[in-house]
Amino acid sequence: MKISFTAAKPGTKDSFVIGLTEGEELSGMAAKLDKDNDGLIARAIAQAPRFSGKKGESLEVSGLPKLSKGRALLVGLGPAKNFTSLTAEAFGGDAVNRLNRGAAASGSIILEACPEGLSAAQTAARVALGARLGAYRFDKYRTKEKPEAKPTLKSLSIVTGSAAAAKKAFAPMDQVAEGVFLTRDLVSEPANVIYPESFASQLKELSALGVKVKILDVPAMKKLGMGALLGVGQGSARGSRLAILHWQGSKSGANAKPLAIVGKGVTFDTGGISIKPAAGMEDMKWDMGGAGVVAGLMRALAGRKAKANVVGICGLVENMPSHKAQRPGDVVTSMSGQTIEVINTDAEGRLVLADALWYVQENFKPRAIVDLATLTGAIIISLGHEHAGLFANDDKLSEQLLAAGKDVEEKLWRMPLGEAYDRAIDSDIADMKNVGNRAGGSITAAQFLQRFIQKNTPWAHLDIAGVAWSSKDKPTVPKGGTGFGVRLLDSMIAEHYES
Repeated sequence: MKISFTAAKPGTKDSFVIGLTEGEELSGMAAKLDKDNDGLIARAIAQAPRFSGKKGESLEVSGLPKLSKGRALLVGLGPAKNFTSLTAEAFGGDAVNRLNRGAAASGSIILEACPEGLSAAQTAARVALGARLGAYRFDKYRTKEKPEAKPTLKSLSIVTGSAAAAKKAFAPMDQVAEGVFLTRDLVSEPANVIYPESFASQLKELSALGVKVKILDVPAMKKLGMGALLGVGQGSARGSRLAILHWQGSKSGANAKPLAIVGKGVTFDTGGISIKPAAGMEDMKWDMGGAGVVAGLMRALAGRKAKANVVGICGLVENMPSHKAQRPGDVVTSMSGQTIEVINTDAEGRLVLADALWYVQENFKPRAIVDLATLTGAIIISLGHEHAGLFANDDKLSEQLLAAGKDVEEKLWRMPLGEAYDRAIDSDIADMKNVGNRAGGSITAAQFLQRFIQKNTPWAHLDIAGVAWSSKDKPTVPKGGTGFGVRLLDSMIAEHYES
């Protein structure tokens, strides 16, 4: 779908979607469209008992004489005081869905209202971003899809009096959308397509955008002593990988400490010897969601030429049962030198992250670390599918993440850490065990990770198990892989880590 911005009168072949806040009268291009069509739109609004611009209301006006398609759809946006950039994005995504349901080949969006603090150009860019995100589909394997189920919309025009400025404002947003799409694609692919080696191969393509890409194979990781990560993947025929992605866009010099983003990349998780129940195991293709976010974020940063120094680490493994698989009761030695008693082989993501976290600290001395992982089912019990869990050893970093999540509607909820939880993972025969008891499962998992954070390093852990995949459609997030985390981290970096 091609998106453009225009200050001219839209084409008569378009289907129109007009956004109106509660009580708002037609103005600007919407008023011109109404005038060209004998005032039929305003008349329809006046005569409609159930359309006043309240959120969720809609009104279709047909039979417009100057339009070959003959119709315009009015959509209520709610009270003007509640109209935000997120409302504008949701409107854009909703408009695309409505146009596709109406089998439109081309469409125009008219929105005169602006959120407080945003210009007309910025508002138009937000609408376009929402439209772009909402139009995403992962349908490459559908060979017999009915024609009526396929999207029809080929071009979308955002009508604004500031077309050139809107196009400029949208350009970096469009690159962030590309990053979100990369994450959604990776998370949506089946495990016979995306596995450690093929994931790493896709990451190499980011070098064309200026990202430095380095891939460590099994012998290289053995040499570094990554016994925790390698133990997880030893039961698989697929070799494990560690991917290092470095975007150096900062003007402060190559020696400036980077921000580190670390992702769990378990490309399929059977649970290993502690095997999962069969029901729902197909969902475990997206257990690499954290690494998927790292990939998408680095794509976004490079695409928009972010003035930041960021290193991304993806720990890529497949957790399979076999005669070579790790057993419950095994003791492994991590890159840090700390030993781990493996009580449950299905608590594997933290083992992968342990070595990935240590690697990035030893090699890059980052100013701060954020890791993302579909780590625990316990976080879903705690927070459902509305928030990701946030754990942090640094209040400033935590506040940055919470604010960024609120700005892009990728919501976080801070969870506790503490010595009592930490004692739950003490082992009788090793430095620690990889699980505690059933109480506070997501917290003890975070405590495990914290044992691999070096002194005075700000660190945050995002447990995204409940938000990496959605079973229902939202205006800007179609069901399936969500890409949760890409926009959040990009927003935080833009606000606090660019120079």
